[in-house]
Formats: sequence, C-alpha cells, structure tokens
Amino acid sequence: MKLNIVCIPGDGIGPEIVTEAKKVLNKVASVYGHEMIYTDILMGGASIDVHGVPLTDEAVETAKAADAVLMGSIGGDTTTSPWYKLAPNLRPEAGLLAIRKALNLFANLRPAVLYEELSDACPLRKDISENGFDMLIMRELTGGLYFGERYTTEENGVRKAVDTLSYDENEIRRVAKKGFDIAMKRRKKVTSVDKANVLDSSRLWRKVVEEVAADYPEVTLEHMLVDNCAMQLVKDPAQFDVILTENMFGDILSDEASMVTGSIGMLASASLNDSKFGLYEPSHGSAPDIAGKGIANPIATVLSAAMMLKYSFDLDKEAAAMEAAVKNVLKKGYRTVDIMSEGCTKVGCAEMGDLLADEIG
Repeated sequence: MKLNIVCIPGDGIGPEIVTEAKKVLNKVASVYGHEMIYTDILMGGASIDVHGVPLTDEAVETAKAADAVLMGSIGGDTTTSPWYKLAPNLRPEAGLLAIRKALNLFANLRPAVLYEELSDACPLRKDISENGFDMLIMRELTGGLYFGERYTTEENGVRKAVDTLSYDENEIRRVAKKGFDIAMKRRKKVTSVDKANVLDSSRLWRKVVEEVAADYPEVTLEHMLVDNCAMQLVKDPAQFDVILTENMFGDILSDEASMVTGSIGMLASASLNDSKFGLYEPSHGSAPDIAGKGIANPIATVLSAAMMLKYSFDLDKEAAAMEAAVKNVLKKGYRTVDIMSEGCTKVGCAEMGDLLADEIG
C-alpha cells in the first residue's frame, strides 16, 4: 500500500521528533510491505522565516493532496522570539488554526493512556493508578462557544460581554459518528458528556447522539454530565473508553485527562475531517529550550503516527505493532529525560527512535 504523507516538522523540537517517527514508520513499511511517500512543508515559525507568513497557500494545497498529515510542533519562546512581535495573524500558531480550517478538521482525538511502567508518575492515589487506564477523548473542534457570535458592549454604564454557544444537528451528528466509528476499533463504549440538565445545546446534543447510537448496536452508550465526568476522571479513569463531547467541555476535560497520565510527552492527538483524512501531532509543545539538544521524547509523535495508520489508513495491525513497540521499550527500562526514573536507562531522542524501530517485526 502507498501512503502519501505530508510532514510538517515545524519549530523547536519538531524536526527531531518527526525524524524519529519517520524512522519507525519506515520500519513498519519494510516489515509489512508498504511504501511511505513523504512530502515536507513549512508551517509556523519555520514558514515565517522563509516566506514571511506562518502558512502559504501552496503548503495548504500540498496538504490537501495527501492522504494524511504528520506534524511535529509549532511555535517558539513567546518572550524572546521575534515571531511574537508580529501581528497575531502572522504568528506561528496562526498557521495551525489556518490549516485546521482549510482541511475542515472538526473532530479532535486525544488519547490518555497510563502505561504500567509509568504509573509512579501518575498524580492519583496508587489504588487508582495501579488499574491503569486507556481512554480517548473525542472533542468537536469547529463549533460551539469558541466559534459563536461574541461581543462586548456597555448598557446603562455597565460593561457586558456575550459569547454564544450554538450547535446544529449536523455538526453534532458528524462528530458523533466519528466517535462511534472509533469506539468500534476499541472497547465499544461511548460516554457522551454534556450539560443537558441546564443547556438547550446539550439537550440537542444528547438527542442526536442517541439517534446515531441506534446505528451502532454493538457500542454501549452512556450519558454523563460534564461536572460528574470531571470528578470521575480522577476517581475512576479506568471506566472510560471513548469520551464524546463538545468543544469547550472537550478542551477542559482533555487537559485534565492528560495530566492524570503523569507525562504530556507521551500523549498523541489527531484532528479528522469527514473522510479518512487527518492531521496527527503530539499534544506537547515545541519545547524551544531543549531544541537541538537531542534529548526530546519522540514517543508522543510515534504514537500519533500509529493513530494515523489506524484511522486514516485502516492499518490496525501495523498501528498495534507501533503501540506494542512503545510498551516493550518502556518495559525494558529505557527512558528519555522527561520520564526518567531510578533504575532505568536514559537515552536520547534518536536512540529512542532506534529502539522503537528495532521492536517492529
């Protein structure tokens, strides 16, 4: 199978971690008989330095022509980088917002997995963390409160701000279908999170999700209010498989879930449109303070590449091999500096990539 992948190395540690993800993907291609075709484009600060803008029209068209996009990280030090003296629409992160819009990436997936080998890093009580957990938060990315009408005014001498939360049934249905499709590749359980006891938008959300669920009889659906979900994430995270929710709730809950894993350097993410196309990236930032030192953790990017194989190419076996490689390397005691613990062997970014590639096949 030919896999046409656009790569965005980006800024900071981005080029280093993308290089290691490619290394592991190339080993997968060799073992399973695929052909990886990579095309690099510039985005963020790297694009500003060359083109004066964080994303060019040509780069967008190249991305649209691919089967999937694999990205490293975008941005730099906001206090010292000249990129942040530019107008907001010309700063590195504007490129990320622009490509999400151009590619119609409305569904954000963020797994939160606690590996047994890293359980000591989990901030939860041992009787909770020892059970481990493996959840995926499916967040609607282009609607809701963040994209509704907003304004600030003054009425009778009193300042007033208004933000509008709205969803139509089509926006809800398309992300719900993504959530149920992904649940079918996992443990077949969806927890739909809303605030239906208060909000009309949540009541519509719940109704449409139930309509979608009727087409997936193998998937168990439960509803949970967002405040309860926030509590359950720290009380019993192992209960969750796929959490399906709207934009603002997903923003908050995914950050909470990432922190209970103990290391953001291990967390992948994906943003999908209404086809198999997706943009895959680690959840962490560009870490400009360690860029070029060879000590970055590439695991989140490797796991993002595994998500790419699973969701954009339906290569479940190959994705599972990459995920198993991560578990095996951790089990053997190898750690990058951010996840280092006593008794383990510290390795650099490139060496971690080599170890992960060696586990494939």
